[in-house]
Amino acid sequence: MYFTDRGIEELADRRGEEEVSLAWLSEKLSLFVDLHPEHENAVERLATWLARLDDEEE
Repeated sequence: MYFTDRGIEELADRRGEEEVSLAWLSEKLSLFVDLHPEHENAVERLATWLARLDDEEE
């Protein structure tokens, strides 16, 4: 188990029944980076991965 798994599990437990828009998620990711700029690269990688998730593999 990765350390991040605990945070992901907490997210699912606390907010798993909620529905959110991608605009809301984008806003929260931007806020997180504003508060924690040292994590900018990780958030950028996650956002890019999510944005391209349905792209066909080349």
